Amino acid sequence: MSTLPPPFRDLVSELAKLPGIGPRSAERLALHVVQEEPDAVRRLSAALVAARERIQRCSICGGLTEAQPCPLCQDPQRDPAVVCVVEQPVDILSLEKSHTFHGRYHVLGGVISPLNGTGPEDLRVDALEARLAAAPIQEVILALGTSVAGDAPSYYLAKRLARPGRRITRIAYGLPAGSGLEFADEVTLRRALEGRRECS
Repeated sequence: MSTLPPPFRDLVSELAKLPGIGPRSAERLALHVVQEEPDAVRRLSAALVAARERIQRCSICGGLTEAQPCPLCQDPQRDPAVVCVVEQPVDILSLEKSHTFHGRYHVLGGVISPLNGTGPEDLRVDALEARLAAAPIQEVILALGTSVAGDAPSYYLAKRLARPGRRITRIAYGLPAGSGLEFADEVTLRRALEGRRECS
């Protein structure tokens, strides 16, 4: 690497910072970019900048959007009485691919993890409670991970959000313990939603 031009080394270094991209993958991507046609690289660069500048969090659900509120929150065909709570915006994308859920979403923005110093006050729990108070929501589906980190907020939220007449359910999982929604296929997610159960 030391014999390579500094701009190439800088590119490899930046690419290696992306999630799931190790040093070898970063080198391969960098080699592809520097050997690509200049117009293709300019399009890639423009797409990266545009995505970062134009994509934002939805003011209602916390998902990724260009418009406020997001199209899912504005869609009159979606059931406003059912809210599915997920950890991150990527989980919305995963669940939408299953074509099973037709309600609204709420992104927590992480998981409760006392070891990492993350408590309920660091997540979007207050915003969720405000939504529940403002709208006649009949069911809250907790679609959080199957790890210990996913179990903690599920039990916490089930107790905190429970009200007479409101169902608090948790999706059934056909996933290996410790995995997240982004690793599940559409069929598994569909079955998980259809097999959701009451939280106790």
